[in-house]
Amino acid sequence: MEIELDFTETAQQNAARFYDEAKRLREKARRAGKAIAETEEKLRRAKEKAEAGASAQQPPAARVRREKQWFERFRWFYTSGGRLCIAGRDAKQNEAVVLHRLEPGDLFFHADIHGAPATVLKGGAQAPRKEKEEAAQFAASYSSAWKLGSASVDVYAVNPEQVSKRAESGESMGKGAFVIRGEREWFRNTPLGLVLGAGSEGVESAPASRGPGGMKSSAEIRPGGLEKGEAAKRIARALGGNASPDEILQALPSGNSSISRPFPA
Repeated sequence: MEIELDFTETAQQNAARFYDEAKRLREKARRAGKAIAETEEKLRRAKEKAEAGASAQQPPAARVRREKQWFERFRWFYTSGGRLCIAGRDAKQNEAVVLHRLEPGDLFFHADIHGAPATVLKGGAQAPRKEKEEAAQFAASYSSAWKLGSASVDVYAVNPEQVSKRAESGESMGKGAFVIRGEREWFRNTPLGLVLGAGSEGVESAPASRGPGGMKSSAEIRPGGLEKGEAAKRIARALGGNASPDEILQALPSGNSSISRPFPA
């Protein structure tokens, strides 16, 4: 390293000059370092802001829509023995259940009251009494007996060939109406009661006699004094957020209800 000395100055003056210059350079380096650090901080903040803005502008990840099974358009549940039971939500669906889904080997269930769903237990001819009682309770619970506040109602079951769209005069019945001929298997004083819960297929309902089955969380309901909307809110809370009130509302029978027993998740 070369050092220039001014021979017109004393050694002390040269040393003082070099000391002042070193001090000036150190201060300049300090300011430069500070400026670099401030610039890097500004760049970091700008980058974070830009990334946050880009993230906010991105649409939320699309929910993967599960392909629904054919029976999910109806009311449905699986019996304790694994048999599928479906019921119409209205007159149009009652028609579809009987004309397109009632097959040999099935059983047709109907509550003995005006205003009840056409209910079909697939493979019901081979079902034990317990599973038939579950289907009967399902048919009873979605009938007008619930809206009337009844505790129970009679339900019958017949084979597919006993269900007809033609009256004795040969005239066709109205939409959702059918003629039943021959002997009926009766389920007298079938109690009304359902279990509503969050299952693998969304909000599910089943007869109380079957129980929650594989539902994540559930609540047992009976006819009662809670208005339908309020009942849906309370059941949603009982399910711990696993289902919304709107989803539960679609599964509730017409009329008021009471929540008799919540099941833990």
